[in-house]
Amino acid sequence: MRPIFSPVLVNDPFGDPGLYVDFKFEKRALLFDLGDLTALPPKKILRISDVFVSHTHMDHFFGFDRLLRICLGRDTGIRLYGPPGFAAQVGHKLAAYTWNLVENYPGGFVVDVWEVDSGWQASGTRLRCHKHFRCEPLDARHLHDGVLLDEPAFRVRAAFLDHGTPCLGFAIEEKTHVNVWKNRLAELGLAVGPWLKELKDAVTRNAPDETPVRAWWRDRNGEHERVFPLGALKAEVLRLVPGQKICYVTDVAFHKDNVQRITALAADAAQLFIECVFLDQDADHAARKHHLTARQAGSIAREAGAKLVIPFHFSPRYAEREAELRGEIEAARAGSP
Repeated sequence: MRPIFSPVLVNDPFGDPGLYVDFKFEKRALLFDLGDLTALPPKKILRISDVFVSHTHMDHFFGFDRLLRICLGRDTGIRLYGPPGFAAQVGHKLAAYTWNLVENYPGGFVVDVWEVDSGWQASGTRLRCHKHFRCEPLDARHLHDGVLLDEPAFRVRAAFLDHGTPCLGFAIEEKTHVNVWKNRLAELGLAVGPWLKELKDAVTRNAPDETPVRAWWRDRNGEHERVFPLGALKAEVLRLVPGQKICYVTDVAFHKDNVQRITALAADAAQLFIECVFLDQDADHAARKHHLTARQAGSIAREAGAKLVIPFHFSPRYAEREAELRGEIEAARAGSP
């Protein structure tokens, strides 16, 4: 099964937290946290459609300015999501600059900011470059089951966690995954081509089975075209399987409520990106800082049933002891004492 996402940490595990999730079949990406973004070239930043910010400590938010600078003057938009108070914080960042010349910018860059509360009420603000980023309220909405973004192929879900301040954990959930049986295509005399993406799109948006699908391709014998009902192609050449889940959790205290919420969010995740800040010998220090130790992160991953665990957010005090952090989280995930 080929997932539609390609997730990668923005920085090395000792750097600022951040996860860049590229779409394999679209010119689009999602970003989780806005710390140091200098590792991302402009062409990657310009692919970002949505940014999900766990909380606004500096190492998770100061990269907003780089994002803004690269997007200014372009005819594009971006959506930001964050915890309570987030909209005002974005507004304050924008208010720190002078915008008297933005009318001359060729593109009408727009920022939509959504902040959510613990009752999953979302309040939104639109800020337009050509209007000097003055706040325009958007209609409030209720988020069912913590779902921040819901599209035909995937959804992004959040959980409220505790870091001494409200902090969001996130899961990207691919919906039904559509696999193509290439041998069955050949049996029907069909070739692969761009039309398969159109077929998959029709399935993910739950189009009726009678929807006509145009199968077309070009080879050395010229152009070919055939039309089938969607239902027939689903039965003959497609395999529908549950999609994968990618989870991102950082900056959380180790206590019962957090553990329960994280394990629910990350249950059976294909990939769990989880902070691994301290060794367990420094558990008291970790508790004071509201962070996880490697052992605690590993035990959470084990309880969640995550298939692959990628630790990050290592404390610089372990710059020469990275292998110990990795060994401790893996031992805990395996259930070793």
